[in-house]
Amino acid sequence: MRSLLRLYRFLRPYRLQAIVALLLLFFMVAADLVIPRLTQRVIDQGIVANNLHVVITTALYMVGASILSVVLALVNNSLSVYAAMGFGANLRSALMRKVQSFSFGNLDHLQTGKLIVRSTSDVSSVQMVVILSLRILTRAPIWAAGAIVLLVFTSPRLALMVAVFVPLIAGLVWLFARKAHSMFLLMQQRLDRLNTVLQENLAGMRVVKAFVRTVHEITRFDNANESLMNRTIQVSQLMAVFMPLMLLILNMAIVCAVWIGGKMALTGGMSVGHVVAAINYLTFALFPILLLGAMLGPLSAADASASRILEVLDAEPQVQPPSRPTKILHPQGRIVFENVCFGYNGNGAEPVLRDVSFTAEPGETVAILGATGVGKSTLIHLIPRFYDVTAGRITFDGTDLRDLELRWLRSTVGIVLQEAVLFSGTVRDNIRYGRMAATEEEVRAAARAAQAEEFISELPEGYDTIIGQRGVTLSGGQRQRIAIARALLVKPKVLILDDSTSALDIETEIRLQDALDQLISMSQNATTRFVVAQRISTVLLADKILLLDHGRIAAIGTHQQLLAANSMYRDIYRSQLGEPPVEKVEP
Repeated sequence: MRSLLRLYRFLRPYRLQAIVALLLLFFMVAADLVIPRLTQRVIDQGIVANNLHVVITTALYMVGASILSVVLALVNNSLSVYAAMGFGANLRSALMRKVQSFSFGNLDHLQTGKLIVRSTSDVSSVQMVVILSLRILTRAPIWAAGAIVLLVFTSPRLALMVAVFVPLIAGLVWLFARKAHSMFLLMQQRLDRLNTVLQENLAGMRVVKAFVRTVHEITRFDNANESLMNRTIQVSQLMAVFMPLMLLILNMAIVCAVWIGGKMALTGGMSVGHVVAAINYLTFALFPILLLGAMLGPLSAADASASRILEVLDAEPQVQPPSRPTKILHPQGRIVFENVCFGYNGNGAEPVLRDVSFTAEPGETVAILGATGVGKSTLIHLIPRFYDVTAGRITFDGTDLRDLELRWLRSTVGIVLQEAVLFSGTVRDNIRYGRMAATEEEVRAAARAAQAEEFISELPEGYDTIIGQRGVTLSGGQRQRIAIARALLVKPKVLILDDSTSALDIETEIRLQDALDQLISMSQNATTRFVVAQRISTVLLADKILLLDHGRIAAIGTHQQLLAANSMYRDIYRSQLGEPPVEKVEP
């Protein structure tokens, strides 16, 4: 239960409510434990002595103790739920803040489906145990301890039975707990898998239908669902064996107490009232342990969930901020790669980029071209430090990226990723996402430059149109243009377009390039552009073209230089645009 205990720090803001709830438990237990003693008084001094007054007054005391216990329980429940809900909210917020600090490398390992389960199902499981801790789990041992003490005073001989049955029950609880923890952990992993499959199906529903893969996806979901069902059945079977076994032991203890106590009452060693009180106290002593056993399932599930939550909270972002971060007061946008190598799993991994060296001068447009999987996107992801290089370095105006403040760096670099991700809300909010203080005119100027204003004006509410989750109501080209407008609005010194015009037609792309050139030329300082492209038509006018091949720079130069001197570039040109024009160009 070490994992669970580590998470209790999130309860600190609600420690007052938690402490009061725990204090109330002591008074509740006292009210409960006084009832067997009052029962003894009713029998010995009331019923046996034929004293109706004692019976009535003692019964009133018992009713009062019961009412007090109920009132205290209601207040305890209210405080416990308030503290536990606050605990859950704090834990979810901590998970969200931690995930936001992760680099792309962390997110490659902790995928979306896993993070969703940890932030919802796992947090709810731990939250439930916090409620139980402030109610049953704390009350049970206090109840048992008080009952054992009173049992010793009532009947020392019957109290010896506790020494036999408590270790027996505790031992069984420990054995079942060990088994249950691993089973609940596996069950949560199966839930991870189910959630991942479900998320992929919902996000890719259009692809599933387009490729007529409905039967395949249903089968895949059914397999994950059945795997979770089988694991859940195994856990339920374990609990089904455990609880009847615990009840059997409890009933055996009561039978023994009745046997021994009855013989003592018949021989005059104890009064009937003492026997009844002793049996009640013995039940009170053993029942809390049985109650803890009943909580074994939720406790084991919560401990497994806590381990999975701590896996996220304990994870260190692979990209660490510098100990003494710096900012560049007047950035120019000069980016230099110096013998850069990179592998996705650190130094021991197969490198994706090898000895990459080049310079992007301020205001230049650098195009990155190559076959699929050669490392184009990986290269540009290193510039805003989504990943860190494994060898070499990258400098921004002469300063190593690893020495720059991360927030400053990423606010200076605008990027449009391959997948244009939009958020639920209005078109305006999505364009202003990186700069919420932008004026209406600035929003419209960015949309015009991104060739988006025309289709935005045709939407039902224009810029106030709600576009839906992930922009599903828009076409791929429309989403890309809004994403480009979003990047332009932050007025970056370095603009990265990661194959972000793939869904645009050639005419729209040409207008976009012209608008970008005009917008950048009107700014006070030039913007350095990195353009990752599959289409060679996108890079014809670039100041510098990097031709990547198997993670290395195979060639570098302008379009005319590469067309004249590089056979690989000519092959790419020929495959897309036909035979190149026959003209001799000096390299």
